[in-house]
Amino acid sequence: MARLRLGPLLRYVDGSSATVWVETDRPCTAEVRCADGAKGTADTFQIAGHHYALIPVTGLNPGTETAYEVRLGDGGVPVWPLPDSPFPPSTIRTPGEGEDETLRVTFGSCRWAAPPSGEHDPVGPDALDTLAARIAGGTDADRPDVLLLLGDQVYADNTSEATRRWLAARRNLNDPPGDQVADYEEYTHLYYESWLDPEVRWLLSTVPSCMIFDDHDVIDDWNTSAAWLAEMRETPWWRERVLSGLMSYWVYQHIGNLPPAELERDELYASLCATPDGTDDLRAFAAASDADPAATRWSYRRDFGRVRLLMVDTRAARVLDEQNRAMIDPDEARWLREQALDGAGGEGGCDHLLIGTSLPWLLPHLIHDAEGWNAALCRGERGARWARFGENLRRRSDLEHWAAFPASFDALTSLIAEAGTGEGAPATVCVLSGDVHHAYIAEPTWPGGGGPDARVLQLTCSPVHNSIPASIKLGFHFGWSKAGRALGRRFVRHGRITRAAINWRKTGGPWFGNQLMTLTLRGRSAQVRLDQAQTVKGAGVRLATTQESRLS
Repeated sequence: MARLRLGPLLRYVDGSSATVWVETDRPCTAEVRCADGAKGTADTFQIAGHHYALIPVTGLNPGTETAYEVRLGDGGVPVWPLPDSPFPPSTIRTPGEGEDETLRVTFGSCRWAAPPSGEHDPVGPDALDTLAARIAGGTDADRPDVLLLLGDQVYADNTSEATRRWLAARRNLNDPPGDQVADYEEYTHLYYESWLDPEVRWLLSTVPSCMIFDDHDVIDDWNTSAAWLAEMRETPWWRERVLSGLMSYWVYQHIGNLPPAELERDELYASLCATPDGTDDLRAFAAASDADPAATRWSYRRDFGRVRLLMVDTRAARVLDEQNRAMIDPDEARWLREQALDGAGGEGGCDHLLIGTSLPWLLPHLIHDAEGWNAALCRGERGARWARFGENLRRRSDLEHWAAFPASFDALTSLIAEAGTGEGAPATVCVLSGDVHHAYIAEPTWPGGGGPDARVLQLTCSPVHNSIPASIKLGFHFGWSKAGRALGRRFVRHGRITRAAINWRKTGGPWFGNQLMTLTLRGRSAQVRLDQAQTVKGAGVRLATTQESRLS
């Protein structure tokens, strides 16, 4: 009898269809049955001895909510909901068809797997656990319509004590890569550890999710520079690590991001579903993706009525040549531009444009200027000795955000202004980011008042469940200060670089702790709320609202 190994994860949802992802312990047919009669089936496909299915559910009605169950095998044995589950039934909630529908978008990044219940949590309560508790015991107003996970869903390079014990039982940790994950099987263990958390498992079964990777999904500073990549490719363990990272990301995260129609056109997905074992095909795909950033598009678009989400790959799509560095390659840049401007000024436009990028576009001013200065040093503006210093500093200090790719920063800035200008422009253009282990809101202005018609905001929220040293907290505070801005101007002069074409200011934060940010969008109005996971004496853990403000 087939059993459910991981999932279900509710991924894509529109007015009439949905997709549900599962992993099973053997080949079988997986089925979703909804209380209202909607259903779907899919046969599992196999990768490295593991079995997966992405089940298309059709026949749903707009503006409704229906409970569902998962069944496996020819006899349709129920495997979800779990027996004696303390949580409400998992449901699929479809959006209505009216233009005034409310959309709640909750987002964050950087989540270490929480320790088992009852064990001490060194970084405090998990924001996803507390969100699950709030939804399970609350009202519809507590439940987001979509959850955006903006990177570092798993930490391949910083494993838990329990995972290190599991690795040690499997191989000698004195051999590289030590207590980091080494292959596909070890990646599957990371996902089990993270997504079998009871609260998170239920949450992901009932709230649709969109995901994108960041560096720790593969390794810290992944693709930070050409020199870094050349060094990694010389190590005996790197190739297996990066291929396994891309393969597991495709299976566990990427395919669930895609709308059913796009999934039907995906040649790799069709190939894997048609073969008894797709391991070699998926490995060849991962190898091609690693060799050529333009070979694969990990970025994607999702439309939620009049709200458009563009999730942008800022890791695998990089151009690393120092004289032509770019956050995204030319093909990816063209795609982003086409999607951002699609329907501009007409009925095909949007009321709100969301750009999901794991790495913030707007940083504290000192950090922005330091990254631009560092990029100038590394490309040789101050000579070979400064270039060597710059490369070392870049790696030690994680100087690799949009500001470290000045041409890409300028291009994104121009695109945002263009997309937000003119008749029919969206009310807001929001860049949603994580990575930096704190939360803040920043708002740009264009010199001379010539900015876009839309309100433009950088909304940064991180971590979901992680930590940050006190020294780094002080650094972020200083980075926004007048003294920090003055120091940044000195970096600009030394690097002989041109200052950004926009100014910006912090309008909220910085906030530290495990947290999630939620955008509530209705028509052309927008509100943002920050919730933090807190331990309350005598009352356990809860998600408490720290900040709430109207954007438009």
